[in-house]
Amino acid sequence: MIRGSCLCGGVTFEMDRAVGPFELCHCSRCRKTSGSAFVAGLGVRRDEFRFLSGRELVRTYEAPILRSPPAYRVCFCSRCGSCVPDPDPESEWFEIAAGLLDDDPQIRPDKHIYVDFKAPWFGIDDVLPRFDMQEILRHRKGVAGQDAAAGLPKPRSD
Repeated sequence: MIRGSCLCGGVTFEMDRAVGPFELCHCSRCRKTSGSAFVAGLGVRRDEFRFLSGRELVRTYEAPILRSPPAYRVCFCSRCGSCVPDPDPESEWFEIAAGLLDDDPQIRPDKHIYVDFKAPWFGIDDVLPRFDMQEILRHRKGVAGQDAAAGLPKPRSD
């Protein structure tokens, strides 16, 4: 069992396991919502996730579509402002910001995505594969309905 919570502890949750992918996303929206160089997000099956407390504190902001669907949905605790998970009932899996976890998820980051939107002041100094937007979009067209980034071909070496 893996537990997690927001900053104030009002929203708490647990999940049976983290299934991955475990992505470090450098897109501008993830950077804006986290206030950091990237969001470390890990995949979780919706049917293996449960709120323990504070579901009523979860609020949602739907950012407008900038270039193409889907819209960007941000869920946060109305008390402390931390991003929090809110599983879409229509999807089989969703991502949780790894910084919310109180326990070790037993998996580690496996890739950087949207590296072409990386903050100019941040350097990627690890050996994880790197993918830009075009590589991700090409892959998504080939595997519609599957994990859009799990088996991405041709990682960037720069």
